[in-house]
Amino acid sequence: MKTLRLLPLCVALGAGLALPVQAQSLVHLYESARSFDASYQSSKSLYDATLAKADQAKALILPSAELGFDVSRSHLDNNLEKAARNYNTQTAALSASQPLYRPGDWASYQQGLKQVDLAQAQLAAADQDLIIRVSQAYFNVLASQDSLTFVLAQKAAVAEQLASAKRTFEVGTSTITDTREAQARYDLVIAQELAADNDLLVKRLALDQLAGLSNAQPNPLIQPLVLPALLPNDVNIWVAQSEVDHPTIRASQTALDVAQLETRKAEAGHKPTLDLVASYRDINNLNGNTNFTGDSRVNVGSIGLSFKLPLFAGFSTQNRIRETLSLEEKARNDLEGARRAVGLSTRTAFFGVLSGQGQVKALEAAEASSQSALDANKLGYEVGVRINIDVLNSQSQLFQTKRDLAKARYDVLVGGLKLRQANGTLSADDLQTINRLLTQ
Repeated sequence: MKTLRLLPLCVALGAGLALPVQAQSLVHLYESARSFDASYQSSKSLYDATLAKADQAKALILPSAELGFDVSRSHLDNNLEKAARNYNTQTAALSASQPLYRPGDWASYQQGLKQVDLAQAQLAAADQDLIIRVSQAYFNVLASQDSLTFVLAQKAAVAEQLASAKRTFEVGTSTITDTREAQARYDLVIAQELAADNDLLVKRLALDQLAGLSNAQPNPLIQPLVLPALLPNDVNIWVAQSEVDHPTIRASQTALDVAQLETRKAEAGHKPTLDLVASYRDINNLNGNTNFTGDSRVNVGSIGLSFKLPLFAGFSTQNRIRETLSLEEKARNDLEGARRAVGLSTRTAFFGVLSGQGQVKALEAAEASSQSALDANKLGYEVGVRINIDVLNSQSQLFQTKRDLAKARYDVLVGGLKLRQANGTLSADDLQTINRLLTQ
């Protein structure tokens, strides 16, 4: 029995000795995951690709130049001449153009800029998702650690109660029923310990995989813990912030802007284009050409304007405009749908945090009541007015309440982050607030 009593203490001491060496803060694990997580890195690569694509669209409104060189050999056999002859022609040409009026290309350039805004919103959403995933995995490990700790403590308490029941049975002051009830409860706690140990292993593996570390050990919460208040305590303010900051709304608004520019591109199919063009050609004829014998060299330079006006394209432009107008209306409806969805998720998250805070207060009161009930049942058992099962039930209720309270606190902290994600204001700085609630 001494071995059973000392086991939880040894486990706790071992964990305490390892903690200063291996423990990491929430911010540390987030920064590690940011450079390792494949999903976030994928979004970042997409953002970089969008920047390059925007520069491609910019090239449509910038000048272009081209250098060419041609060499040819010709054979002339003319019945007016006494003999056939061969001659070579070498041509070097440099041409350049500058778009002056191309409304379609200008709209494409503006679309490229909007696509960068869209990619920024998507990258911000990916970053917020990473913050939530890391925080959830972080507190999942802490919750599993707490669960295992409480199970070990309950195991020690039940073992002590089992030993007491055996002693009282041996001296004849209790029946075998007390011993069997305590043994059954002890066997149940053993099963719970195995399940809790396996759950902790799985949660740690998930955190390690997310952060790209081996044997990550989160810092626990400070005790006693006072949860931060929910500020501002007005759901309408949170919803109003989402209209400006939420990445989904920003992305939907940008998609609408891109659709409107696509309509402008389609309408440009009816409009003329005007370019400034210039060229320079150096033609070197060796041994003459079709008209002359003897070497000659010709230099030709030109500069001018190139004007084109579309007249008829088989109604392609008109139908393209109809298509883009419909897609523009779709983007407008998508934006409205995103606003409604964000508003609903923000309200849901807000009231979820309020409910969680209320549950924490209720469980804190329940913990105190359960402790008082356990003390009373122990005293009653000692004086003979309570039976062993009453003490065992009180112990189970106390440790279950402790587990529920610890998990409720973690849920409130993660819920606060999810609320900020719901209204689009979540950033890495918000992790610093939680980091100050962790042991260092």
